[in-house]
Amino acid sequence: MASRAITRHELTRRREQLQDLQRYLAVLEADHDGARAKLLGFRQRYLEALGPLMRELDELEAQLHQATALLSEALQRQGVDAPASTSPRAKAWPDVPALPEATPLPPEPTGPTTDLPPPSLKTLYRRAAMRFHPDLAPSGPEREVCEQRMMVVNDAYASGDRSRLEALLLAAGELPEKVIGGPADAVRAWLGLCEHMVQGRIRIVQAQTTMLHAQQMHELRIAVERAEVGGMRPLDIMAARLRAQIAERRQELYIGERVGGDVSLAADFLRKRYQRLA
Repeated sequence: MASRAITRHELTRRREQLQDLQRYLAVLEADHDGARAKLLGFRQRYLEALGPLMRELDELEAQLHQATALLSEALQRQGVDAPASTSPRAKAWPDVPALPEATPLPPEPTGPTTDLPPPSLKTLYRRAAMRFHPDLAPSGPEREVCEQRMMVVNDAYASGDRSRLEALLLAAGELPEKVIGGPADAVRAWLGLCEHMVQGRIRIVQAQTTMLHAQQMHELRIAVERAEVGGMRPLDIMAARLRAQIAERRQELYIGERVGGDVSLAADFLRKRYQRLA
């Protein structure tokens, strides 16, 4: 197989492309981490300001649920058609996960200055079998992964798919010059693998950033901070609304615990309660 010699100019150009990709990736990661830090900081401030009030409101809602359930059961025993009580919906705070650890790029190939012939397909198959054969792996999930990879190896060898065997070995950490030949082809393969890995990482960071910006808490942070820039105190307004809701629920609970003896009042209370929930 003739060597596809890589010129010094091409090598320099490809290295610069890889460096550009890495710089772009670094900017994306910094933007993501900055947005995540802002979101975590805002969530902490939000919970410190409103968390106790929200917990108090949730406790009242749970007591109201219990009271309305008892009323509904009592009315049904008296032959009055009353809706079944529904549990209050729990408020779940979505996670704000950090970026997963990046896989380090493989080392640049080193070796003699003369080109090395690429190994035969059979040699590549043997190397892949030594790395992925399930009999050489410990039991458990790792062996299952090796079984799946060995199936791919066998299929690639049977179909003469050299590129698939090369990709598997390179991704597993095999030295490029032992897989592709080299150093010219090995350097080219190393650059291609590094570009592929960096581009994959870019897609991961972009997807994580999109998910971060789609969170309701992120949208709330933007709205609150804009209002604060305009001189408003939105968290204080939210706290006042929560206190008003707490007062309403306390009154509702007081009534709900005392209308059980009057069928008409109990039915009217339940009707208004479920209208509010709807």
